[in-house]
Amino acid sequence: MEFPTTRLRRLRKNPQIRKIIRETKLNKEDFVYPMFVNENLKNNETEEIETMPGEKRFSIEGIVNYAKILEEKGLCSILLFGLPLIKDEYASSAYDPQGIVQKTVKQLKKETNLLVMTDVCMCQYTNHGHCGILEENLVKNDMTLKYLSKIALSHAKSGADVVAPSDMMDGRIGEIRETLDNNNQEDTIIMSYAAKYASSYYAPFRDAAGSAPLFGDRKSYQMDSANIQEALREVKLDISEGADIIMVKPALAYLDVIKSVKDKFQMPTAAYNVSGEFSMIKAGIEAGYLTEDSIVETLLSIKRAGSDLLISHFTPYMLDIL
Repeated sequence: MEFPTTRLRRLRKNPQIRKIIRETKLNKEDFVYPMFVNENLKNNETEEIETMPGEKRFSIEGIVNYAKILEEKGLCSILLFGLPLIKDEYASSAYDPQGIVQKTVKQLKKETNLLVMTDVCMCQYTNHGHCGILEENLVKNDMTLKYLSKIALSHAKSGADVVAPSDMMDGRIGEIRETLDNNNQEDTIIMSYAAKYASSYYAPFRDAAGSAPLFGDRKSYQMDSANIQEALREVKLDISEGADIIMVKPALAYLDVIKSVKDKFQMPTAAYNVSGEFSMIKAGIEAGYLTEDSIVETLLSIKRAGSDLLISHFTPYMLDIL
């Protein structure tokens, strides 16, 4: 039927009607909060992240205390990033059983009921800032795999529920899955950064995590932003190697990728609403160009595209309004 019999505005005429027929809804359990723990900080110390307004780096005690506050508000999951005291060419702090992430995971599992996810990469831990082992200033894929597996295993043994490899090396999901399974960690979930693009939207994160490369860029291992068929191939490979959850990163400029991945594979799908997206919106709100409504609109677009999990620095804000 057509107008005047059909009047779609009837279904938009007041807030109650709009709410009950809303197709896409945000829930507290959709959100994963990325958090930074800094080994240089002690007691309950925190550091402001200048490029990410309102976000902080925490000590172990500080991150646990804040996580408890957010858990009381309905937070279910966090994604943990570590900033170590010592960096070297082999990222040895990343797989140290007494490393900053490992100690933090143990404390979080002791004092909260949160699902703890850990970022598995080397860039914060290497003295050159790249995500793997270097040989003549080139990141060597196959040499890197055993180190990533050591990191993932150390996180799992510390109590991490989910390990999330973010390096984009070929074959790392299979290597990590085999290592976990051979060491009685077969129940540890792998959330793969399956389609991770080389993006300018990561700039604030690199400041927050101290992970900027000292030379060159990461375009030889992170994806070209022009490609979507390649993303589908990456996701397919990671699923075949044992990934339990797949991720698209960034989110906002890659909504088409999220939709294609979800439609094609019907897998649990995460999207990372990255630091640059967060800071861009926060700056727009601060300048008066945007309102806080833009936060919800942005996050709805990511979920509407097909994401089941929203990894976002807006998580504390959303916990307050949902």
